[in-house]
Amino acid sequence: MEHLNVSVSPHFFSKRTTQNIMLDVIIALMPALIASVIIFGWRSLLITVVCIACCVISEYVFRKICQKDNTISDLSAVITGMLLAFNLPVTIPVWQAIIGSITAIIVVKQLFGGIGQNFANPAITARIIMLVAFSGSMTSWTFSENSVDALSGATPLAAAAKGFSSGVDYMMLFLGDHGGCLGETCALAIILGGIYLLIRKVITWHIPVAFISTVAVMSFLCGKDPLYQILSGGLLLAAFFMATDYSTSPSTPWGKIIFGIGCGLITILIRVWGSLPEGVSYSILLMNILTPYISRLTRQKPLGALGGAKS
Repeated sequence: MEHLNVSVSPHFFSKRTTQNIMLDVIIALMPALIASVIIFGWRSLLITVVCIACCVISEYVFRKICQKDNTISDLSAVITGMLLAFNLPVTIPVWQAIIGSITAIIVVKQLFGGIGQNFANPAITARIIMLVAFSGSMTSWTFSENSVDALSGATPLAAAAKGFSSGVDYMMLFLGDHGGCLGETCALAIILGGIYLLIRKVITWHIPVAFISTVAVMSFLCGKDPLYQILSGGLLLAAFFMATDYSTSPSTPWGKIIFGIGCGLITILIRVWGSLPEGVSYSILLMNILTPYISRLTRQKPLGALGGAKS
């Protein structure tokens, strides 16, 4: 009995670790990274590397100062860096990308306790902060040299908001040969990564399907082109890679569906009636705040339980 170890739950173990899961996400993001280099050039790789390096260094230094066990080996900081970079225009000044990376890791993630304890997605929140702080550079778009729309100066969603979406080239949207953030333009690459995550069971279908289908249905009801709305902006990247973040999305199946529907509704409300052409980031942040309540409302009652336990 003197060697009996007493510990809190869970009391079962799995071969799946945080590092394994994050590695799968990195692999799933590689097609989008390759596509960004092809579309926007090598500077997209530079921005991605800078964001990753700053996120990893920020996490290491912060936890060292706070005398906490270091967690950079779980690769979550790498994911945050990649996702933040994918939400930035390729022309973003490097120093602004550095500030955004530090904000994502220290302010949004580590000050709330680190991985699994942050209430909002770090990359999404850092992007919104950067939109407020650096609105000029965050909305300055560049196009690939092969783009027939190279001189339009607007992303597809911005063009649609101004009524210039007629004669749309769906193949151009699907392959990403247009303006936008460096990791969100190529729908093909993002879908390939999303399918990989589903096959590896890193994510479930609930949030992506609920999010995308809600945007499609609401777009149709609002008189917008559903396919155009799906392929434009950051919807696909958000639905597969950011809305599905474990610590900031509900844990129950019905909770995930409600979360996805909420993200879709807010996205369309902003796109159609808001002053901004894109609403994905704000929709996810708002639903992140509601996640604890959604999880509580959709939590299943244990078999045989008569009611909630009283403290």
